[in-house]
Amino acid sequence: MMPYPSYLKIYQEGQLSKRIEKSMALLAPCRLCPRHCGVDRLKGEEGFCKTGRKARIASYIAHFGEEAPLVGRHGSGTIFISSCNLLCSFCQNFDISHQNEGTDAEAEQIAQMMLELAERGCHNINFVTPTHVLPQILEALEIAIEGGLKIPLVYNSSGYDSQETIGLLDGIFDIYMPDFKFWDNQWAQRYCRAPDYREIAQAAIKEMHAQVGDLIIDPQGLAIKGLLIRHLVMPNGIAGSAEIMKFLATEVSPDTYVNVMDQYFPCGNAVTDEYFKNKITSQEYLEARDAALNAGLHRLDSGEAG
Repeated sequence: MMPYPSYLKIYQEGQLSKRIEKSMALLAPCRLCPRHCGVDRLKGEEGFCKTGRKARIASYIAHFGEEAPLVGRHGSGTIFISSCNLLCSFCQNFDISHQNEGTDAEAEQIAQMMLELAERGCHNINFVTPTHVLPQILEALEIAIEGGLKIPLVYNSSGYDSQETIGLLDGIFDIYMPDFKFWDNQWAQRYCRAPDYREIAQAAIKEMHAQVGDLIIDPQGLAIKGLLIRHLVMPNGIAGSAEIMKFLATEVSPDTYVNVMDQYFPCGNAVTDEYFKNKITSQEYLEARDAALNAGLHRLDSGEAG
């Protein structure tokens, strides 16, 4: 039986339009994400994320390469949003994030994408890098609800999210899937120009967990609601995997669902970087998984979709 997504209640209570209004106010001056660029995006000005009033969409597909609880039989309805508010120099989707490939879309167009993915049988709508276009997503959601949308939403971000902005999403997104990329801020500064990444990610993840709790999976193996953390293992121990796993186990929940990811490869500006120019070794990956287990985490993604 299809889960009843939280946003329908918010919509029926007349709260969604108020959330849209509040989120729109964060665009001028822009303080939607922790960078607080201060530009007037409602007038088309662009800050760090190179995005003005309209969201830019790179593609939308039924994705079968996501985590097992998101994919199911029919895939995760994934909408790839162009650009990003973190812009890691080693980004695995460099063309979408840094080169901003995609097409500007109106709210009605994004809503139609959501409805089309739902019609294909996708189990959820999965927004990839949504942080810098949340108001636009909420605008589209209202239209999609009126068009009959009834599947959960997934917030798939870098973890560099404002706690205030995440607070506006309470009761709208049923599934949060942030990254926790770095523990040591010297690396976050070097590769993302985000010297406060750890503290921002910690606060955002705690807020997300407070809203949705640990990941709930139905008898068919599908995620219904909750928090899912992605952690990309990086070469030379740069990610600080052991410290991140300890934080998740002790300050979030030992039942946190974690995907310890092994697919790092040198991309973008990383190909010439002394620390990032090589793929991770099997030993580095196994050490990161062991760190999760040693910290007390026990719900590790199998990596087997479908």
